[in-house]
Parts: sequence; structure tokens; C-alpha cells
Amino acid sequence: MADMSDKAKKVLGGDGARDTSNASSMPKHTLNRKLHTAFWTHMLNGLTSHYSGQESNRMSLLYFVLGALDLLDALPSDERKAEIIDWIYAQQILPDESGEFTSYCGWRGSPFLGHPHTTGGSGAVEHDHCHIAMAYTALANLCVLGDDFGRVNREAVLTALRELQCPDGSFRPNTFPCESDMRFVFCATAISAFLDDWSGMNAKKADEYILRSRTYEKVFGQGPGQEGHGGSTYCAVAALSLLGKLGDLKEKEDSVRWLLERQTLGFQGRPNKDPDTCYSWWVGGSLTMLDGFDMVDVDLCRSFTYQCETKMGGFGKYPGSPPDVLHSYYGLCGLSLMKKDGLPSIYVPLGISMRAAAS
Repeated sequence: MADMSDKAKKVLGGDGARDTSNASSMPKHTLNRKLHTAFWTHMLNGLTSHYSGQESNRMSLLYFVLGALDLLDALPSDERKAEIIDWIYAQQILPDESGEFTSYCGWRGSPFLGHPHTTGGSGAVEHDHCHIAMAYTALANLCVLGDDFGRVNREAVLTALRELQCPDGSFRPNTFPCESDMRFVFCATAISAFLDDWSGMNAKKADEYILRSRTYEKVFGQGPGQEGHGGSTYCAVAALSLLGKLGDLKEKEDSVRWLLERQTLGFQGRPNKDPDTCYSWWVGGSLTMLDGFDMVDVDLCRSFTYQCETKMGGFGKYPGSPPDVLHSYYGLCGLSLMKKDGLPSIYVPLGISMRAAAS
């Protein structure tokens, strides 16, 4: 490991808290684009059977696949893109004629309820409702594919979004009584940013909820009083960034210190956990937004990510784990942040490439 910078020493204290005793013995790696492109192309053409239980989340699975192909400069042909765009719009839930189900509008994750395929979407009916994460990933997918949002029913999406915000400022994922936390606050801010319209949420209340969820370590839990975590910290910091409030956040150096301390080889999501490939994105992305990524031991983190690479392409959660689309995509995102594999830059607050975000 290279000598730690003065900035890193100041934030971490002394010579830093990381155990880097194995760093010198770690092999060098290069990204096998052909292998990974083949893995992701296979995933696009048909997910393996163990994803069948995730049928209702297929929109989010598509987000991982398209995002990875975008980073690898291997998106499908224009004809195939048009087919996928039509499928995405077919999952859009539109207002019904009676106006009874306005809170249901947005996106479902797949046609698992048996709706006929219509490229403009279908009207809301009882038990068929949006999920806020599917709306976020649907819009992200459309951006990656270069769509102009011409078929998005913006008014319906934003009306439903308003009805998903809770009195405390948080968001729930759908209209039924269920959990509400930082994940869905992030989704709401991302949807608003994609549509460039903030009328679907009370931004002040959302901001207040985020700040109430900050822990004594100066990172963020899923809600007030909950444990600080790398994933919820990413959601909170990204939401603040999209809201234009990140510059107002106090004691950022303490946040950066906690996040840097999550690096052992790769990053862990919270203290006393094993490192996991996806946290090179959740923690690395948080550090990027907080201007602290330059203190990451990139060689160590990158070596851990490649230990999780599989012979068939993709990345597992841990070394020796089979690949899955979530960890494989976020593994690539982490490598993009490290800037050593020729991958394009990511617009961190939205979780898509800079190219897609600018389209």
C-alpha cells in the first residue's frame, strides 16, 4: 500500500485503521470485458431459474442488466432496445376511468398479474398497484436506453408519489400499510429528479426525515433511531444531493471517517461484518458524494472485487460465491469509481452512467 495521504491520516487518525498486511501479496487483475459482456448478454436473453421467485421485481433485475451492459459499452441493438422500451411501458399503471385508483399509478415490476401486453400501459385495477422502486428503476432503464419519456404519464406518477409520502416525511413503497424508510425516500427523490418535477413530494419534510435519521456516528440509518448502515447512508446522501441539500450537511468529516473505516479489504456495510462486493458501490458512492473517495485504498478494494469474480463472468457477494445480477452490477459500479478499468463514469446520485444521465 502506498503511503497514506495526510488527509487520510487526519480523518482516520494516526496511520489509519485498516489492516493492509495482505496487500502486497494480492495479484494484479484486468477486467475481462468479453467474459463479462457474455455473462450480461446471457442475463438479458433469459435469467436463470433461481430468479423465478423474483418475478414481481423483474424491472429492478432489468436495471442491473442494462446498467452493466451500458458500463461495458455493450447495449443491445436499436431494434432490441425498442422492444425493451415497449415492455417497460407495458408495465406502466395508468389512471382508471373512475379515478378511484390514482395512488396505484406508476410501475409494476412485471406482468405477473396477467395483464395483456400493451405498449402504452394499462389502467389501474384493484390489487394491481405501483411499487416505488419499480418506478425508479423503470425510469432509470428508459434513460439507459435513450428514451425521451414521451409515454410517461407524469401527472399520474407524481400524483401517486404524493400519496406515498408519510406524515413523518418518509415514503412507503405502495399504497398498502407497510414499511417506510430511507430506501423509498431515495426512490422518491430519484423519480422527481428524472422527471425534473418536485411537485410529487414535500421536499422539506423529506429532508427533515433524512436528518432525523442521522446516527451518533454521523451516518444514516433506515429511519430515526436505527443503526447506521452503508446502504441507508448511500440512500440518504444521494437523496440530499438530488434535493440540493448536501452542501448543508454538517460534520461531513465524521461521516467520511465512519465510511472509510468500513474498508477491510473491500467494504463492509456496518462494523463487524464481512466485506461484500456491493458495498464498494454503497459506501464508495457515499464517499464520492462526500468528497472522500480519494482516501480509499483502491488497490486493496479492487483486488477484493476481483477475488469475487467468477469463471462465468459476473461477481459474487463474497469470494467463492456464485454471481448474481445485483452484486455483479454493483461490483462494476465500484470498479468504475476506482477508475482503473476503463469503465465510464457514473452519476452517483442516480446510479446510472453519466452518459445515460445526460441523455
